[in-house]
Amino acid sequence: MTTNGWPGDVLLTAIVLLGSSVQWLTGMGFALVSVPALILLLGPAQGVVLANCASGAICLVGLASGWRLVRPAAMLPLCAAAACTVPAGAWTTRHLPQAWLLLLMGGLVTCAVLLVMRGLRVPALGGTKGAVAAGATGGFMNAAAGVGGPPVSLYALNAGWTVREFVPNAMFYGVFVNVFSVAANGLPQLSPPRWVAVLAAMSVGGLIGRALASRVPERRARTLVLLLALTGGITTLGKGLWGMW
Repeated sequence: MTTNGWPGDVLLTAIVLLGSSVQWLTGMGFALVSVPALILLLGPAQGVVLANCASGAICLVGLASGWRLVRPAAMLPLCAAAACTVPAGAWTTRHLPQAWLLLLMGGLVTCAVLLVMRGLRVPALGGTKGAVAAGATGGFMNAAAGVGGPPVSLYALNAGWTVREFVPNAMFYGVFVNVFSVAANGLPQLSPPRWVAVLAAMSVGGLIGRALASRVPERRARTLVLLLALTGGITTLGKGLWGMW
């Protein structure tokens, strides 16, 4: 389902505004919150590539203040593995029928959120093999469904990273995996007014998120993000099932 005209513009602006706000509020969540709504509004292909562009830009801006905490040795296997699987994710997005794409995207988002909420702990996920597995899974998911962060979150959890260590490294990974994804999927086909609306929503959302960060407890904010993402994933999954009938 795609929506044109001013209702679509308003919805698009609201989705990007919400996603940007929660990203700056919690350090995560733009793709998880925005992707299900974007693919229902713009269609799977355009929704994913817009999420890739916006997520990459937000990560790049956020990395500017935390790049000194990036661990190059840990990021190398994550990014290299992602580069290998992004083409497969992009191929999936281009070739699957829309109903199947919605099923895949909704299922990936829903499963990823449930795993993050549960805080799955598997010691093997914390080593080099875990980094390769997380990077490869994240690369495929990012190019296919616009959501590549949860596997990296699980890797960081099992590797024993603190939140302070995780955020800049996750942003570093986000920059690279989204650059790979945009290179594979291309840029979103938006009209100039919609590009202006998206950029404005990202900027205002960043200001709102930063303003709320000192007022909203982190645990409550992250729970809200995950619940929103879970709702979106289930809705997209239902849309895909409906389309197959």
